[in-house]
Amino acid sequence: MLWSFLAVLFSGWLYVDASYRGPQWQRWLFKPVTLLLLVAWAWQAPTLNTTDYLILAGLVATLVGDALTLLPRQQMLYALGAFFLSHLLYTISFAAHMTMSFFWPIPVTLLVIGVVVIGIIWSKLEDLRWPICTLIGMTLVMNWMAAENYFFRPTDYSFSLLVGAGLLLLGNIVWFITHYRRRFSADSAIVAACYFAGHFMIVRSLWLY
Repeated sequence: MLWSFLAVLFSGWLYVDASYRGPQWQRWLFKPVTLLLLVAWAWQAPTLNTTDYLILAGLVATLVGDALTLLPRQQMLYALGAFFLSHLLYTISFAAHMTMSFFWPIPVTLLVIGVVVIGIIWSKLEDLRWPICTLIGMTLVMNWMAAENYFFRPTDYSFSLLVGAGLLLLGNIVWFITHYRRRFSADSAIVAACYFAGHFMIVRSLWLY
């Protein structure tokens, strides 16, 4: 387990570093390699329940989405669909470990975040307007499930899910705003760091449950 863990961290660091200052080929290489290592690390978890395999499936869907983003623009729609599927699978896995509960400030806060983000990028989305809004909505629901889980059962497991989902949301927000509104020098590195750390924390939860 230790070597798998170290391999994930090293590959993730190379991917984030490449996104900031490395060559394009290095980013394209270590992004899928990092995800494959995460899949291998998750597979070695001591006990995997039926719903835990949804996290593995979500990682595979993310890998497919990443591959599609390397293709011409017309494939972006399918990439967004793969990312949507990944977050949906994560959400179902999170919900399976929840008790029946509802704390209204959580969905209200996430709704406000979603409205603000969509409001910022809405006029620039063109033909991808609804697919991107749907992906943002799915990511917000994923965060809702993770936050409810932590609020009513604050354990290391639920905290790991909460942080992972939050980082994926932050990564998507930075990605969409910088892509459609204004770029800055470290935007790719921030997106890469949130992307890697988010999936890492979600996989880490499999070792804590």
